[in-house]
Amino acid sequence: MKIAFLALSNEIHKRILIAWNYKFNLMSQVVLVTVIFVGASFLLGKGQFNPNQLSTLFIGYIVWFYARITIMGTSMDLKDEAEAGTLEQTYMTPAPSEFLLLGRMLAMLFIATVMVLLASLVLLLLLHIPLSLSWAALPVLLLTLAGLLGFTLILGGATLVYKQIEGLADLIQNLLLFVTGSLLPVTDFPGWLATLARTLPITEGIEVLRQILLQGQSLSSTWSSGSLRGLVLNSVVYLSAGWLIFKWSEHIAKKQGTLGHY
Repeated sequence: MKIAFLALSNEIHKRILIAWNYKFNLMSQVVLVTVIFVGASFLLGKGQFNPNQLSTLFIGYIVWFYARITIMGTSMDLKDEAEAGTLEQTYMTPAPSEFLLLGRMLAMLFIATVMVLLASLVLLLLLHIPLSLSWAALPVLLLTLAGLLGFTLILGGATLVYKQIEGLADLIQNLLLFVTGSLLPVTDFPGWLATLARTLPITEGIEVLRQILLQGQSLSSTWSSGSLRGLVLNSVVYLSAGWLIFKWSEHIAKKQGTLGHY
């Protein structure tokens, strides 16, 4: 067990060091999403920055930014390791692969959080977005990220088997921007699209966060209304399914002998 936790901490440390060495790329992404948000706000406001609309848009957009970083980062990370020939070596260590995977994802979450905080600070100061923070939003955000990690595990499994899935990852992260209520509330969608949107990993989280941060609702009230229960169910399903699919994909890659091939 000591070896497993040592491997976990080493994996986290390694990923953070790699991200720091390529900090220019990370900062470029922060600038990119900031510019996109300003442009989207200007267009949706029909040439104006509506404060009420900015608050709604900001919450959904920041959650999507988390999704963008984790989805693109995890798939690219696994692909790069397979291309470099180091992926198979990680499975030759005495530590369980689950701990290495957990370390990889925790590091990705840490990096994503730093980037999200930087982008949020710039946007809040630049556009003077009115937003009341609440500690009740923290467990909701963590639940949302848990479901997102499960979804990312599914894409990670696809990367182990098919290697190049950058096109799919890019398609999905853009789909999440437009179909999860990130830009517009799901209540404004047609019925069939709203139903589809609620099956995606971050939709329920965005809705509950808006209820807490914009409408002042408590965790108990969102639980009573069913919104929080829907988020818990969504996250549990995605996290469980993601883990099973990743392990199944890992088994397929090992059986084919292509785990470290590119």
